[in-house]
Amino acid sequence: MNEKGSVFSGVNNRRSFLKNGMVAAGATTMGGALMPGTAAAFGKEEEDHDHAPITKDDIAILTFLSALEQVEADLWIQYAELGGATRQGLSPIDLELNGQKITTGLAPAYITGLLVLDGDMPQYIADNTDDEISHHRFLNNYLASKGAKTIDLSQFAILPPSQVTGVPQKGRLTNLKQLTVDTTWWTRYRSATANPDLGGHFENAVPDLAKGQHPAIPLNDGDLDLDSKGNISNHLQAIANTAGFHFAFIEQGGSSLYPALAQKVTSLEVLRILLSIGGSEIMHFQTWHDKAGNATNITDGNLTFPNLNSGVDPNNGATGNNVADMFQTNLIMPEPTVFLNPSLGPVSIVRPTSIQQGGAVASVVSFADDGLFLDPATNKNTGIVDVLMRLAEEADEARRRF
Repeated sequence: MNEKGSVFSGVNNRRSFLKNGMVAAGATTMGGALMPGTAAAFGKEEEDHDHAPITKDDIAILTFLSALEQVEADLWIQYAELGGATRQGLSPIDLELNGQKITTGLAPAYITGLLVLDGDMPQYIADNTDDEISHHRFLNNYLASKGAKTIDLSQFAILPPSQVTGVPQKGRLTNLKQLTVDTTWWTRYRSATANPDLGGHFENAVPDLAKGQHPAIPLNDGDLDLDSKGNISNHLQAIANTAGFHFAFIEQGGSSLYPALAQKVTSLEVLRILLSIGGSEIMHFQTWHDKAGNATNITDGNLTFPNLNSGVDPNNGATGNNVADMFQTNLIMPEPTVFLNPSLGPVSIVRPTSIQQGGAVASVVSFADDGLFLDPATNKNTGIVDVLMRLAEEADEARRRF
């Protein structure tokens, strides 16, 4: 995910991260072990299928991915509640979680801001939400089918949601009100000379989003007030713009995570799962990458969304052809860049795909740095980070067996 993830790739570094007060103490690991007596049972069906029985390391990878998909489902549900489609065209919106219908589109003024990014934003939000719910559900069902423990992080659903009228006032896993959004994914995918897996460094497309804390959802009904002409405020448009860049930030992480972990699995069926779900994450990212480029050039307090088509680097004011290449909004196809060895020449790829930059621990660190798990009551992360870190270490330490 983001470049800071690599410094947490070792156990000692994770302990240092926890020791510095970022994580609530006392959290326990959940769902990482196999069901007693079932390890030997893994195999016959798989062995007949691909000559490689499912392993404990495969289970560790699937368990972590299921946990992270539950986190993603939680944040996307919040976006859908406020900004998702209620009905678009003839297709009904049938979002549900555990058999309970999810009410969508509760903040029409917020939707107005999202529509500036694209006219289909509410539909895409609802669809992305449905996809993430299905990923978590499928991975848990698959784990159970193999006799392994499923994962459920709901005990950490303690964070308060938006106070907008109609939003269910139940605890959530994620906080979308205090985000620090890394937007280096924007320039990373435009660089023809740098790859994060080979030590490349990248500038933010929206430098202000990477500083401070910014809401990506309206906090309450007051954020939805209209002026005398029925227009939304710059503040609400900034919230919608923040959401647009956050959508892409979240999904570019999955685009890298699945291929990074796929290199470690043994079972061909598990490999098929990772490649198939990972492919849908890439489709999500490409969609949101395109829509983020339509964010309007506005300022709200200390947050400015720059005109990325001005030919001016928003970080340092530089100009020139190279600047245009790095920021122009319609350059969303992955620019060919160096991969494995620069002597092989440039190639268009998902980036990063190494464990150090795009693996499980790097993903958890990226989400924590984003502010997703901050408890506003303590300004510290909830205990979910400790659990995710433990699961992430097990996934990153997995080894393919032949």
